[in-house]
Amino acid sequence: MQLQEKIDAFIKLGDFLKQFSNEFIQKKDNIEHNDLFFDGFKHQLKLAEEHNGWFTKENIVFAIKGWTELLTQANLNKWLEHYSINITEPKQVAIIMAGNIPLVGFHDFLSVLISGHKVLVKQSSNDKHLLPYLAKYLEYVAPEFKGKISFTEAKIENFDAVIATGSNNTARYFEYYFKGKPSIIRNNRNSVAVLTGNETAEDLKNLSEDIFRYYGLGCRNVSKLFVPKDYKFDAFFEGIYHWHPIVEKAKYANNYDYNKAVYLMSEFDMLENGFFMIKEDESYASPIATLFYEFYENTEQLKKKLEEDDNKIQCIVSKDFTENEIAFGATQKPQLWDYADSVDSIEFLLAI
Repeated sequence: MQLQEKIDAFIKLGDFLKQFSNEFIQKKDNIEHNDLFFDGFKHQLKLAEEHNGWFTKENIVFAIKGWTELLTQANLNKWLEHYSINITEPKQVAIIMAGNIPLVGFHDFLSVLISGHKVLVKQSSNDKHLLPYLAKYLEYVAPEFKGKISFTEAKIENFDAVIATGSNNTARYFEYYFKGKPSIIRNNRNSVAVLTGNETAEDLKNLSEDIFRYYGLGCRNVSKLFVPKDYKFDAFFEGIYHWHPIVEKAKYANNYDYNKAVYLMSEFDMLENGFFMIKEDESYASPIATLFYEFYENTEQLKKKLEEDDNKIQCIVSKDFTENEIAFGATQKPQLWDYADSVDSIEFLLAI
C-alpha cells in the first residue's frame, strides 16, 4: 500500500467525519459508503455520550471537528514531508489508549497505519465506541487496511513494539512489563499558563478554553497558573465567566461541590465564583473545577523552574515568554506534528 493511498483513505475518513463536526448532524451526498456507515456512526455517538458522562455531545463534536481540520491533503503532506516512509517489513504495534477525552488515541492509531505497520489497539473502557467504527470505515474505503487493524480487550500479546499511555502508576507497570520491547510510555502531564498581568480581555477569554474544554481532563488542559507577585484575579475571573453554564452538568457540579467542601473543611485559602475555584498550590495537577496558581517574581527563575519540571509539563501557554509556547486558546487544537511529550512517534515507528 503506497503512502498516498493511505493518505487518501484518511482524507476520506475526514470527509466522512465532517458530517458530524457540528451540533446539527447533516448527511451529505458525496461521501463514500455513507448509506452503510452514516446512521451507524450517529448511533455510536449516542452510545459514547450515554456510556461516559464526561463525553458530552459538545465535547465529542469538538474532538471530531479537530480531526476533520487535520485530515486534509495539505496537513498530512506537511506532517509527513520530512520523513522517508518505506516500511518493507510491517511490525505489529500495540497501542494502549487513555480514555480521558474523545478519540484521544487517534493520533497514535493514525501514526502506526500511515507509517506502514499493523496496529493492535487496547482501548480504555471510557472511550470504546468511536474508534472501532471509524476503523471499519477505513477498511471499506481502503480494503488494503483489512488485516492490519485489530482490537482486543484481553492481555496484549504477539506484538513487536508498544505505545502506552496511562497514569504515573500504570506507566511504571508498563515500563516493567514492556521492558524487552521498543516502546513509548507516557504518564501524567499537565499544562500551565504564564500570565504577566498585561493580558487582554480576549487573551483571558481564550485561556478559559484551555482550562474548561473537556472539563479540564486532558493533559493539554491548563491546570496551573503562574502569575506575578500581587497579581489581581478580577480580570481573570471576568475572562472565564462565560463558562458558568458548565456547573449545570451533573458530573462537573458534583466535583465542584465536593472539592469546595474539602477546601472549606480544611480551611484552605481559595477564591471561587460559584462554578470554579483557584487555590495557591505548588502542584501541577489540580482537581476538576479547580485551578492551582503560584506567584513568581523573576521570569528567568520561572523559566529555569519550568525547564527543570519539563517531564511534568505538556504545554506552556503564554505570550512572548518562551520559545515553544502555545497561544491562549490553542492547547486543544494541536497540529499533527505536535507530539505528546515531545516524542516523535513517526521517527519511533520508522526505527523499529
